[in-house]
This record gives sequence, C-alpha cells and structure tokens, in this order.
Amino acid sequence: MLKDFRDFIMRGNVLELAVAVIIGTAFTAIVNSLVNDILMPPIGLLLGGVDFTNLFISLTGTSYETLAAAQEAGAPTINYGLFINAIIEFLIIAFVIFLIVRQVERMKPKEEEKTAEPTEKECPYCHTTIPIQAVRCPNCTSELHP
Repeated sequence: MLKDFRDFIMRGNVLELAVAVIIGTAFTAIVNSLVNDILMPPIGLLLGGVDFTNLFISLTGTSYETLAAAQEAGAPTINYGLFINAIIEFLIIAFVIFLIVRQVERMKPKEEEKTAEPTEKECPYCHTTIPIQAVRCPNCTSELHP
C-alpha cells in the first residue's frame, strides 16, 4: 500500500498540480496586495475617501464606525465592500491567466493545414465535374489529355 501511495505521489500530474497550487497561492497573495494596497486606495480617494473594506450593512440596525467594530460586537453584516475587492481581484487574476494562456497558444507550433488531394476535376469541353482519374468524359465522351 505504501508503494502504491509513493507511486501515486511521484506521478508527474500530482507534482505539477502541487506546484500549480503553491504558485497560485503566492500569486493570489500578490494580487490581493495589488488590489488592497495599490488599486483600491486611489479609487476610494476618487470616490470621496471611501474605504472599501469598511463598506458594509449592519443587519441589526446599529451603526458601527468600522467593519472591525461591528464584527467585534458580533453584529451580522453584509460586507459588500469586501465583495467589490474580491470581484476586482478575480478580474485581475482572470485577465492574467488569459494573457498567459494566449502566450502559450502563440508559442505552440502551428499545425499546417492538411489539404486533401482533389478527387474531381472539370471537363474542359462540357464543364461538368468528373473523377480525376477519368481519361474520357462520361457526359460528352471527349478524350481528356492528362
């Protein structure tokens, strides 16, 4: 059983998946920082000093100054500011993945289009379509020169 487990772990697909998850996690941290620390502050400033992390609705009806204060009080909240941040993070990650996939597709060697050999030709006398091997047109009975 241990040998089977070792063989399973050492398969290329499992190792590639593990590397992809680790890199994806690191990339997500970078995107989170990009959104929260670089993109959202100027956007909040342009929108009148709004801090998106503190955009929430308290379901108890009590007003709280920050989301942290509402959570500390145990109030149920709808955190739509955090949701906006998550959407922006998703769009950035999706766009980067799109760019990566696009570049990988460009680097792949293009398969040359295989053109099928023609199986028919046109009779030069009556202009009907006939098999390419024909030496006489079955329609007008003209002799065809190769």
